[in-house]
Amino acid sequence: CGLLGVMYRRTLIGMLISMELIMNGAGLNLVALNSFSAQGNAYGIAFTLFIMGIAAAEAAIALGIIIAVFRRFGHIEGGQIKEMKG
Repeated sequence: CGLLGVMYRRTLIGMLISMELIMNGAGLNLVALNSFSAQGNAYGIAFTLFIMGIAAAEAAIALGIIIAVFRRFGHIEGGQIKEMKG
């Protein structure tokens, strides 16, 4: 669902939500694999917390960029933004 959302969504907000789904799916897989681990270590949970921090930073930066794009172009359609000049 996440990868298809990134490929087929037209708005930047939809793409961001799809990327968050990918990151959360990876974290869920790590927690599930850690629960089935026979060693009893917490590496999966620690790495999941790291992924959650990266996802939060990614969302904050991406929303800032999306707001800047909206102020510059007046819309957030990803396919209609042809050039990004400073």
